[in-house]
Amino acid sequence: MSDKLTRVAIVNSDKCKPKKCRQECKKSCPVVRSGKLCIEVSPASRIAFLSESLCIGCGICPKKCPFGAITIINLPTNLETQVTHRYSANSFKLHRLPMPRPGNVLGLVGTNGIGKSTALKILSGKLKPNLGKYDNPPDWEDVIKYFRGSELQNYFTKLLEDDLKAIVKPQYVDQIPKAVRGPVKTVQGLIDAQSNMGNRDEVCDVLELNHIMDREINLLSGGELQRVAIVLALGMPADIYLIDEPSAYLDSEQRIIASRVIKRFIMHAKKTAFFVEHDFIMATYLADRVINLDVTFRRDPTNYRPRINKSNSQLDQEQKAGGNYFFLDDPEKSS
Repeated sequence: MSDKLTRVAIVNSDKCKPKKCRQECKKSCPVVRSGKLCIEVSPASRIAFLSESLCIGCGICPKKCPFGAITIINLPTNLETQVTHRYSANSFKLHRLPMPRPGNVLGLVGTNGIGKSTALKILSGKLKPNLGKYDNPPDWEDVIKYFRGSELQNYFTKLLEDDLKAIVKPQYVDQIPKAVRGPVKTVQGLIDAQSNMGNRDEVCDVLELNHIMDREINLLSGGELQRVAIVLALGMPADIYLIDEPSAYLDSEQRIIASRVIKRFIMHAKKTAFFVEHDFIMATYLADRVINLDVTFRRDPTNYRPRINKSNSQLDQEQKAGGNYFFLDDPEKSS
């Protein structure tokens, strides 16, 4: 593999505020000083634009930006031709795509904004991968040709021909009350209308939902909505279950119970499941395989639970430099 690197320049649109800064990124860029348009921004700009082809990866602009809006990521050049999706210029790139394996539970672990939920949307068919061509996205025929010779070609073909059904447990369960329409107002009514799970009553008992069956959906807490969402997702017939952040709003005991429910269902139904998680312990407990999306972990100094480091933080860089992606040897450094 070539040692040459290519770069992904990411500008956070929520943090970049050209009207409130002095365009430090542009003024400090050595490529701009040499006369090339590596960074284009003015006080009238909505957001700064960084040219990835001109960027030399010096790391100056991320340090100079007063709002921390810029991230430069170095990648091996062999990934440049393996872009699955990109939303816009200077946004993250999703490279490659995890492949569902029948009867397996696969976990995706990583920090926010790294592409986990995007991968689930693509696998569910709700988002067509643009192969990085955000300004001229390909049609499905070209997408399937791109994955020709891989298992994903057959997967997407079946998905488009309705020979494969995917069910998604949504990430933002707090939006469920807004999505409920019609006469259905209670937990019982919603589950009766949408869940076909054979052992539904048993699962609801294990997830501690039976005592809230008569409660209105809009009165549920975040944890209660999460458990209802799990029952609804698993109660729908499908070939693959895509479960986004099942641990959100749940305490440690509820996370273990939810993990058992999901894993037992997938095993007995002999189905396939993908899930996105931040809780590494839950991920390893629930999954047959875990894909770590280029993140590092540190040990919490109080309870020794693994925590995901912030991307490009000092700990993240130190651990990657040492090839230690999981724990620092010295717990004191993780504080």
